[in-house]
Amino acid sequence: MKLANVQEPVQIGAMTLPNRIIMGSMHVGFERLPDGVARLAEFYAERARGGAGLIVTGGAAVLPEGGMGEVYCNVYLDEHIEQLRVITEKVHQANGKIALQLFHAGRYAYKEATGLDPVAPSPLQAPINRWKPRELDASEIELTIAAFAAGAVRAQKAGFDAVEIMGSEGYLINQFLSPVTNHRQDDWGGDFLRRARFGIEVAKRVREAVGPDFPVVFRMSGLDLIPDSTSMEETLQFARMLEDAGVNALNIGIGWHESKVPTISMMVPRGAYVWVARQVKQAVSIPVIASNRINDVRHAEEILREGHCDLVSMARPFLADPQIVAKSVEGRYDEVNTCIACNQACLDHIFDGKVASCLVNPQVGREAEWAIVPAGVRKKVAVVGAGPAGLEAARVLAERGHEVVLFEKQTRIGGQLNYARQVPGKAEFNETLRYYRTQLARLGVEIRLGTEAEADALVAEGFAEVVIATGVVPRVPEIPGRELGHVVMYNEVFEQKAKVGNKVAIVGAGGIACDLSHLLVHNEVISAQTAEYLLSYRIVDEQTIHRLQASKRKVFMLRRGKHVGSGLGKTTRWATLAQLKQRGVEMLTQIEYKRIAPEGVYISVNDEEQLVPADTVIIAAGATPNQSLYHALTNRLPVHLIGGAKEAGELDAKRAILEGAQVGRAI
Repeated sequence: MKLANVQEPVQIGAMTLPNRIIMGSMHVGFERLPDGVARLAEFYAERARGGAGLIVTGGAAVLPEGGMGEVYCNVYLDEHIEQLRVITEKVHQANGKIALQLFHAGRYAYKEATGLDPVAPSPLQAPINRWKPRELDASEIELTIAAFAAGAVRAQKAGFDAVEIMGSEGYLINQFLSPVTNHRQDDWGGDFLRRARFGIEVAKRVREAVGPDFPVVFRMSGLDLIPDSTSMEETLQFARMLEDAGVNALNIGIGWHESKVPTISMMVPRGAYVWVARQVKQAVSIPVIASNRINDVRHAEEILREGHCDLVSMARPFLADPQIVAKSVEGRYDEVNTCIACNQACLDHIFDGKVASCLVNPQVGREAEWAIVPAGVRKKVAVVGAGPAGLEAARVLAERGHEVVLFEKQTRIGGQLNYARQVPGKAEFNETLRYYRTQLARLGVEIRLGTEAEADALVAEGFAEVVIATGVVPRVPEIPGRELGHVVMYNEVFEQKAKVGNKVAIVGAGGIACDLSHLLVHNEVISAQTAEYLLSYRIVDEQTIHRLQASKRKVFMLRRGKHVGSGLGKTTRWATLAQLKQRGVEMLTQIEYKRIAPEGVYISVNDEEQLVPADTVIIAAGATPNQSLYHALTNRLPVHLIGGAKEAGELDAKRAILEGAQVGRAI
């Protein structure tokens, strides 16, 4: 596929970009580390070398009360200029262009991080912050506008090629615009024009401060996804006002952090919000940037070709593969390590106060020290198990020059990734498997499928070292009746070795059980495309469609503990559980198992026995490490234990790939 539109240069103000793919803003938190700014600079430089047309930094606070704390990027003092210059110099050495995002969190700012009370247009507490903000007075509003302008000037002096004003995702400017968060009745609130005034004044003052030629991008909210918030008509009017204020491009954000609608997780279809950018593009004449769940440059090419926008912003795809643009331009699409929108190592880490990384690319944040270097001594290495841990270990070992043989007792690679990819909304895991198949073939890794490695054979074949990535064995809890014929293990269901009835009780309610439940209540009798056809020709009505799409299966998830979905990420757990409840899955917690009988599972709730009716009982109660080969090889060969074979618990591809990457660099 020729990327004619992607590769067409584009002008933003006086700045010419070599292509139309932007690396969007992300908070990655590297600044918290001892060498944080240097690490952040190398992180951005690697993406510049990979072909990003423009990089937008994570937000840099224009005032201390609107930031994320002193250890993060800030731009409210002159002393910040030289710190930021480290980033621009590194990116420019890599022939890249970079914009600083001017940021104020408003009521989303955490007092624990800043030491200051959060501020907002109105004293309304955000549901995701335990601190109530205080209301800005008129003089403080003027000071805040001036701070945006001063921050832009500092960005200019630090060598940035542009600035982006953060006006979406429910941060301060967005809070002024929305009637949900702005209840003022003065010059800064009330009707739409007064609510819009703060954002427009920020844009005007920034433009005045940096001069007519310096590029100013405004990230505006195209869709708040908050009930009774800014209307689409107001959004388009705001876009036109920003153009009149001198903004050079509009980057369209989707949703607030407190929204109950998923916007960037794997369950969101690719490009689901491009239509919003298209509406803005039709309202203005300056370049418009589309974003959210666009993870393939070929998809970006289609979006641009169809005229939905002028540029495409990808954020997390640059975490997964810093070379995504360069590889795609060269036609090496199968070599791209695609972002699967799992959120597990990026957003979940940030919201837990950790440094961001990437499930499929743990080199993120370790660009310099984890650079692939040839092995000092080339060895013949066996990797046993082709799950995520083994796949990454084999890839890195081969990349470094070792002779690698990968053993897998199943007839295909992937391990328990083959379970995950079956779950509705998790098809992106197919991309990870495609990436590994391509890389192992490119690197000449010998793959022996359907082969269970044995200790004597490994020793006899002359392997110098062995990596054990044999995964886990499902755990069978001590419940009377577990031997009955209608009791099956979770792996048997995923491998389609067990027939499942219409009344199902799942023993366990962790991440595996949630995935199983989604799989079991998903009904493919009628596809979305077929439903659209039937409705458009009035063959059936919506009520009939809902009835056809409804699952006939009733699923119960059972847990001794209190919480369902433990092991799921903070940013996706709420949406996963909401979907399950919507599909009628019942979650029974803090129960005691009494026995399994032909008619179902007898449990005790508050010392009262009750029956959970089931014609199929599925055991999804965790797992234990499969270490038999490890013990058989100990004292015979150097062995390395990684992934589930090292530690079971919930299925954890993030830790598995990380450990595979580590051992691949250690041998």
